[in-house]
Amino acid sequence: MLQAFFNIWRIRELRIKLLFTLGMLAIYRIGFFITLPGVSQEALREWSQKTADTAAGNLIAYVSIFTGGSLGQSTIFGLGIMPYISAAIIFQLLGTVWEPLKQLQKEGPAGRQKIQEYTRYATVALCLVQAVFWLKFLQSGASPLVYPEYVGSPIFWISGVVSLTAGTVFLMWLGEQIDKYGIGNGISLIITAGIIAGMPTAIGSIYQGFSMTSGDAQYGPMTVVFLAAAFIAVVAGAIIITQGQRRIPIQQAKHTRGRRVYGGQKSYLPLRVNHGGVMPIIFAQSLMIFPSMLVGLLNNTISDTTPVWWSYIVTLLNNNFANLTGYLYVLVFIGMIYFFAYFWTTVQFQPKEMANQLRDHGSFIPGRRPGPRTAEYLETVMERITYVGAGFLAVIAVIPTIVAGLMSVDFRVSQFLGGTGLLIVVSVMLDFVQRIEAQLLMRNYPGFLAQGDGKGPKIRGARH
Repeated sequence: MLQAFFNIWRIRELRIKLLFTLGMLAIYRIGFFITLPGVSQEALREWSQKTADTAAGNLIAYVSIFTGGSLGQSTIFGLGIMPYISAAIIFQLLGTVWEPLKQLQKEGPAGRQKIQEYTRYATVALCLVQAVFWLKFLQSGASPLVYPEYVGSPIFWISGVVSLTAGTVFLMWLGEQIDKYGIGNGISLIITAGIIAGMPTAIGSIYQGFSMTSGDAQYGPMTVVFLAAAFIAVVAGAIIITQGQRRIPIQQAKHTRGRRVYGGQKSYLPLRVNHGGVMPIIFAQSLMIFPSMLVGLLNNTISDTTPVWWSYIVTLLNNNFANLTGYLYVLVFIGMIYFFAYFWTTVQFQPKEMANQLRDHGSFIPGRRPGPRTAEYLETVMERITYVGAGFLAVIAVIPTIVAGLMSVDFRVSQFLGGTGLLIVVSVMLDFVQRIEAQLLMRNYPGFLAQGDGKGPKIRGARH
């Protein structure tokens, strides 16, 4: 593996791509520290610390995954790349139900370029809306988070909206430049860089709360050992489920032309165990924020004249949804992950089209008749492996919640033991390593997992 790292810098084209990618990510991190004009960063940081364990704090922790840091520091990249991701998901879902977008997708590169253009326009629109809401929040309340002379100022509104929108558009442009001139998926690498940037803060939190002798310390030796072992185990499991495939055997039909027989080759149709990727957790986690915020509003309705049955219901909901460790919260969260896993698979996986493509290319699944029988078989297999994939996603998603609640571990630390952030980092880094591996093998250099002769095994999906 060490030899593979040296080989990366020997290939001029690969070296330039890698340095360009690192340079773009460095520009992103530098821009993250350019604060919005008129915002009191000290007041915003104090507010962020006070709301760390509330529903608003949970929302901040979730949004920080996509913004690349904490909203306790409002910068020109405060909205992050999330508006672009939201717009892309919207058009991806619309492409399955709206006929004009379906036709554009069938037009090939020209149609996809047109959809990309629409996505950029939608990103700007979402940025304008989100920027207005964020600036409105900064100026609201008894103690605004903006300097008094800027409260309600048109200059503050214009500069804030323009800065936040331009910041997201610039990040979108950085991602496209990485796609074009660098290596890896630009948008995903920007998100990953923001998540990894929080790791030094998590390590510093462990260091500050660690003690070898004091029984009152937040992190003792056994706790640190458990966190390290759990991190390694969860990362290994995430790699397995990300690479896991169910390979369906495909047989090509034989064609006789004169005295020669063509076709008859065997191949495989890989079906990913975790077909939805990280999207089920993103959808479920986004919606689970609202029950926590709703419980906070219901608590304000409790008074001395409130009926006993209503007080009992509000108390029950508060005990389960006010924090992330309630059993009802965890059960609902797991149920929503399963729902969105099947929903995303249903939207993205089209067994009828796949069966028709196999039939048109003269291929078939042994023991299954081409057409409806093949589509039914593929749908049944996908339902079964989605059940397993959703179960693993549920385990990954609730691990940070359980560790943070039962072991009193800071959420900034426990979020690296699972959840959306860990799955994003694992999937993106696997794709990044595989692209470098392909560049090395294409030039007859041994890859990361190849033996000394360069003919060893490559990174492949696990067989299930």
